[in-house]
Amino acid sequence: MTFKIDVDETRQIALLRDLKELLPFEWDGPKEWSFQVLRRSPDACRSYISPNRREFYKIVYMTKGASVLSVGLKSYYVDKPSIFFIHPNEIITFKKMDWESEGFICFFKRHLADGNASLKQIMDKYGLFTNPDQSAILLSDADVAELNQIFEKMLSIGRQNGGAVEEDMLQIYLQLLMVTSSKNISHPEPDTISDEYKHVNEFFQLLESEVAGINYTSPIQAKTAQEFADRLLIHPNHLNALLKKHTGKNVSTHIKAKLLEESKVLLAQTDWTVQQIGYAVGFADQPNFSQFFKKNAGVTPAEFRKNYVRLGA
Repeated sequence: MTFKIDVDETRQIALLRDLKELLPFEWDGPKEWSFQVLRRSPDACRSYISPNRREFYKIVYMTKGASVLSVGLKSYYVDKPSIFFIHPNEIITFKKMDWESEGFICFFKRHLADGNASLKQIMDKYGLFTNPDQSAILLSDADVAELNQIFEKMLSIGRQNGGAVEEDMLQIYLQLLMVTSSKNISHPEPDTISDEYKHVNEFFQLLESEVAGINYTSPIQAKTAQEFADRLLIHPNHLNALLKKHTGKNVSTHIKAKLLEESKVLLAQTDWTVQQIGYAVGFADQPNFSQFFKKNAGVTPAEFRKNYVRLGA
């Protein structure tokens, strides 16, 4: 397998607020799911960066096509069959290098692992999602033949009604997938990450940590480019330039997008008042928060919450 540094650092990467722009199913809206398997294809795979923490584990299985996949601070140029096990908290960057894309992508929610002792045991035993040195695996032709059969079976089961029996079967095949991937294991050496990408990654990690534990008694602390730059020990203009170069958006735009995302989650999943939610995401009074939310979401916080409940989320 060939690994090399991606030198095209001036190429912008599309920033995804969620996976709706990339995948043909709705993962954070009214349609509830625990497990999804998709076939990779040129139409379903494009370059992106996903800086948001997710509620699902992700398995990327590539059998054809060239791409650069960065998981956290490890970057891989992939042009041979490979499989990657990605933890929900990891920041992912994916760049397509040609038009071929074959293989599968598998997603499963955190609660699926937490609620199944045998699945959790296999995950802990092999450490594919938790140990960065184990998460990338090179595959032989024999591995590909076995994994293709497993993914095809999972895809077939996933297209059924999604009852308890189907979910149990998918968990069994998921365990088989991890065990099969861990046989005759071969790990690639990651490429060198540039200082620029380190700063971009560190910004998104800091942004995630800032919002991870917010509530109306402990609101977000850092909300400006200056505050984030100070914590990263770089000049705010330099941080803005790096984010603009690599994502097409500046620091303030990313911060606002994250605050809007967290606001939507709190409106949908808590019974906090609009004032409490506004305070949690850094607004001292409700009118300013409502103005910010409507300007960026197109509806007021109360309307968003009402529509979310009405849709049966």
